Amino acid sequence: MRNQIDRRGVLLAGAAIGTTTALAGLPGTAYAAPAVPPAAGAPTGRRWPGAKSANGWPVLDEAELLPIEGSGRSVRLAGGDAAVILLHVARRFHYEIDQLREGDVTGHRTARTVAEDYESNYLSGTALAIRPLAYPAGVKGGLYPHELVVVRDILAELDGAVTWGGDLATPKESHFELAHKPGHPKIKGVARTIRGWKAGPGNAGAGTVDAFDPKRRTRAEAFARRAA
Repeated sequence: MRNQIDRRGVLLAGAAIGTTTALAGLPGTAYAAPAVPPAAGAPTGRRWPGAKSANGWPVLDEAELLPIEGSGRSVRLAGGDAAVILLHVARRFHYEIDQLREGDVTGHRTARTVAEDYESNYLSGTALAIRPLAYPAGVKGGLYPHELVVVRDILAELDGAVTWGGDLATPKESHFELAHKPGHPKIKGVARTIRGWKAGPGNAGAGTVDAFDPKRRTRAEAFARRAA
């Protein structure tokens, strides 16, 4: 959508600049540059003050850079169960929605400015964003129907251990976060299941499932209704 420029605003701005220029030429008058409005897309929000992120995990000064298997990409995340679960999300996106490219996935960060509480979960390394520029905060409906089928299947497969930003009050469809505090049985159980898939014969887990299988779709739709 093109920016709409208000003619009255342009005239007033021009008058202000002209006045400032004229004053600059007067003896004893200090020149002050006209105020420049912030650029579109400049960071906005507030500073997250806590030692824990919104989902109850400790804020980290740094996080390990971890590979997203099969993609050639990496992301910084909290270790242990958090990494196991969130890397599984990223792998399934790569295999079933679209190939991950350089810069597509972001995780842990140290800048504490957040627009929404859920963005604090990046501070603890317990959230990741996949293509945040393509799916920014406040925008809904960015996924194609077949992509949404995969996302819903991932959420159902993880049995509520992960919350998707598309379901939040202020949506952010690139955002995936751990839904529970450290040590929660759901987090521990889902991470244990994923580790079992990876240690098994290779017939389960990311890269082996069909999100469009009728049984899986029925399960995913029922899960979405319960979670709504």
